[in-house]
Amino acid sequence: MVPPRTVTVRTRPDLSPMPSFTHSGRLPLILALLLALGGIHAAAAGLPDTVPKIKRGVVAVGTFMAVRAQRHELRGSGFVVGGNYVVTNAHVLAPKLDTDRRETHAVFIPKGGTQAEVRNAEVVKQDEAHDLCLLRVGGAALPSLGLGNSGEVREGETVAFTGFPILNALGLFAATHQGIVSAIAPVVIPVGSGRDLNPQVLKRLGEPFEIFQLDATAYPGNSGSPLFDPESGRVVGVINSVFVKRTKEVALTDPSGITYAIPVDHVRALLKEAGVKF
Repeated sequence: MVPPRTVTVRTRPDLSPMPSFTHSGRLPLILALLLALGGIHAAAAGLPDTVPKIKRGVVAVGTFMAVRAQRHELRGSGFVVGGNYVVTNAHVLAPKLDTDRRETHAVFIPKGGTQAEVRNAEVVKQDEAHDLCLLRVGGAALPSLGLGNSGEVREGETVAFTGFPILNALGLFAATHQGIVSAIAPVVIPVGSGRDLNPQVLKRLGEPFEIFQLDATAYPGNSGSPLFDPESGRVVGVINSVFVKRTKEVALTDPSGITYAIPVDHVRALLKEAGVKF
């Protein structure tokens, strides 16, 4: 593996006095209200505490070519597992590398400002059916994210994802979006007519699986971002709209603003097949 290198990537508190209550009959009610408000505050405070930990394990994925005018090409997001492995979407990978000019797959680790450490990456294993890819990078182990279980995800619960939206315009400044799991549904739905069928739809019809439908907006560059529990920070899915929309929204003239995620159990299966400890 080529040693890591560094590149430049362009692109008031409430001071109101506490109310005084003297009627003893109101004390239990007041305590209950305070406890409830405390619970709400704790839930709201969970994400700000979790985000810095998540950001340490989120990287950008693309290609690197030393002799190219723009040496780096950013294509999507990914997250670290097992120290030296990165999970992303298969469609994030460059379809073809210019090997004659030594173009390589690469991950980009933000170092503040426009600086990023770039490490060459090699493809370890792909899961085309679920549009997942596992990359291996050299160098020192990176901060890894813990994995949760897909079966624990419920409709209506709050989730968040962190990645690099609109990569080439906004640069390597990880952004976090929050929403809820609005539905857990099959990756494919019956199409309106035969003209809506295509090879991708037919393949999904034969190999259906459930995905998470999210009431949150992902942008180009968010593909491969970890979907996680705001309290624990455990990854429960991988953001993937491009792959899913090709099948699930095939009959729509314009794509919707709905975001989708591949359940993390498919990541677990990929890691086990590759013999990676996590």
